[in-house]
Amino acid sequence: MADKSMAGLDHFSVRAEDKGIDTSKKVRVGFIGCGWIADTHMQSFIKQPDVEIVAGADIVPGKAEAFFKKHGLEGVKTDYASHKEMLDDESLGLDAVTICTYNCQHAGPAIYALNKGINVLLEKPFTVTLDEAVEVMRAEKKSGKVLTIGFQPRFDENMKLIKKIVQSGELGEIYYVQTGGGRRRGIPTPHGTSFIEEETAGVGALGDIGCYSLDMVLNALGYPKPLTVSGYKSAYFGKDSKYCGYGKKGEEYSKKFGVDDFAAAFIRLEGGIVLDFRIAWAMNLDTPGDTIIMGTKGSLRIPSTECWNGTVGGPMKIYHEVSGVQVETELPVLKTSGGLFDHKIRTFLDACKNGTPSPIPSSEILYNQAIIDGVVKSAEAGREVEIVIPEV
Repeated sequence: MADKSMAGLDHFSVRAEDKGIDTSKKVRVGFIGCGWIADTHMQSFIKQPDVEIVAGADIVPGKAEAFFKKHGLEGVKTDYASHKEMLDDESLGLDAVTICTYNCQHAGPAIYALNKGINVLLEKPFTVTLDEAVEVMRAEKKSGKVLTIGFQPRFDENMKLIKKIVQSGELGEIYYVQTGGGRRRGIPTPHGTSFIEEETAGVGALGDIGCYSLDMVLNALGYPKPLTVSGYKSAYFGKDSKYCGYGKKGEEYSKKFGVDDFAAAFIRLEGGIVLDFRIAWAMNLDTPGDTIIMGTKGSLRIPSTECWNGTVGGPMKIYHEVSGVQVETELPVLKTSGGLFDHKIRTFLDACKNGTPSPIPSSEILYNQAIIDGVVKSAEAGREVEIVIPEV
């Protein structure tokens, strides 16, 4: 995820008296991974009045220490060679960790933390492969701890409205969905190459922003099980040394590029629904299309955004009939109180303290990951594949 996609998501402050937060019980938190996305997590965690940040680990020596100093935190333990060393340190009394590593290091730390009886906030995408996601969920089930996945757009009022409309039956029986989005030029390399190298990222646009657009519609539909997928992926822009976003590092970055910068798929879901999906980090187009949810009584158009930012690109429209007349109902864009990242962090902390269900449950995001995994497998096989989800 590039900088631009996070704009405007964290301008919010939490007051304990406004939220009814019990500050007598602190949640002791550790960071695993101290790179760019960890900055956004930190900005939200330090606003919470019932949090004590006690430790951090990063595979790059000295990075964790510098990270906490930058945020003005003292006394945070960072002398760990790995996440395992930190999680093995029982003196920390950790209640929770936030995992902000690159994609290929999501599963390992999450499993280890859950096996240690520690609650986990895991950044998106869930994992790189379906099998990894299943292993994380098995550890979650065994531990009984909270595992939530980083899909903060769920807390946007417009996203909530989309689900409310679909679930209300206003559109009738849903049979076709088109979704996706992307950037005209937006391969995320301002912070190095961890997003574009296969050994660190595993997947590109598909997992970075594609998982968001999938969640938007799957959540609205009630997360029906995916059955089959015919997928495609390419990397024409990322492998081009003359790509304008690379600047002077074109030769270096184009050689390192090992993931997708565009992906598309046709997915069959339970309930006779078909999902037409496309996502791009770079393309010669302003948008691959709005999101459309078509039903037997009406259809919903959701304007695309220039760069995925957690909300909608403009007023949504419902196309339906009233007394036999075809009409269009325009829905004004709703404002969300507070920052989306702050809602993500706060709901996670509340679940940890109160023993309530995960705000973004893995059981739902498993289907999201199954589709991503299926797109990759189908694209590599050059044919449609069946999605088989192992039992957790």
